[in-house]
Amino acid sequence: MYLPPHDPHVDDPMRFKPLFRIHLMERKCATVECMYGHKGPHNGHIQIVKKDEFSTKCNQTDHHRMSGGRQEEFRTWLREEWGRTLEDIFHEHMQELILMKFIYTSQYDNCLTYRRIYLPPSSPDDLIKPGLFKGTYGSHGLEIVMLSFHGKKAKGTKITGDPNIPAGQQTVEIDLAHPLQLPDIETLRDFSELSRIVLEVQEQVRREEQEEEQRQEEEDRSPQAASQPAAKPLGGEGAEGEETAAGAEGTTQNKAPASQPFVLPMGVISRNEDYPRTCRICFYGTGLIAGHGFTSPERTPGVFVLFDDDRFGFIWLELKSFSLYSRIKVSFQNAEAPSREAFDEMLKNIQSLAT
Repeated sequence: MYLPPHDPHVDDPMRFKPLFRIHLMERKCATVECMYGHKGPHNGHIQIVKKDEFSTKCNQTDHHRMSGGRQEEFRTWLREEWGRTLEDIFHEHMQELILMKFIYTSQYDNCLTYRRIYLPPSSPDDLIKPGLFKGTYGSHGLEIVMLSFHGKKAKGTKITGDPNIPAGQQTVEIDLAHPLQLPDIETLRDFSELSRIVLEVQEQVRREEQEEEQRQEEEDRSPQAASQPAAKPLGGEGAEGEETAAGAEGTTQNKAPASQPFVLPMGVISRNEDYPRTCRICFYGTGLIAGHGFTSPERTPGVFVLFDDDRFGFIWLELKSFSLYSRIKVSFQNAEAPSREAFDEMLKNIQSLAT
């Protein structure tokens, strides 16, 4: 398992923790050992579920228990997971979330299902190289997000989740057709001014979407008109929006933008105060928020801030909070780890033995 660094140090390297290992012996004999817990390797099991998916099971979960009971297990987990003790965490809501995460994760006892992650393709037109990033999520700590590009949109998909937004959900969406022109550094400190700028763009996006829907409905009602080339509008916000989108895409993706000073507005909370004080460009975007258990999810406006090729941020306007993201550069393979092909072959051997 690759764990994020301790909150809120997003630039620190990932932490490595072995969970199981496979021994292949002569005569196609194989053994599986669970590495979870603090009492050394013990008997485990691996089963192929389907393509790109397998599950692990510990056959001796008593090896995961500690003499001090659940309280000792929780304190040990807290030091390893968060790099601190419960006494160091004064925020009551954060204590609640941490305890919830411990209860949720410890119940599995290393009986887990693994699915292969396919990284997004890269294009020369992408704003930056897509990939995996570590990001700060307030009291939830650090989480892993996959950044991908889709034409005039960019998406951040959660690889690891939390009690509010689970893994697999699109945490942020960036509208590359709507760059934001930030005010001077002193004006930027005023949250109300940034809020005004973002909400104006949100309204512009809403109008453009409505006009696009109306055009689509008119084309659907008139098949003959739809079969002919559409005449370019002489004016109107819809035409300007499309032209601006194309122009913005060409400007932001084909030319290296100059750096500009950046500072978080007063009142915006950041877990990591060591964020860059210059940025390349900002875009309008939306972030997904929800209650515990992914209840009442909604997309809210925000600001995507590109700092450099390996770091970006997102200002959650409604939450008045800031997430800082840093690229994961680890190759996800330690010196003793097998290649993907060798690992797949191991699983096939184990499956044939089981059947």
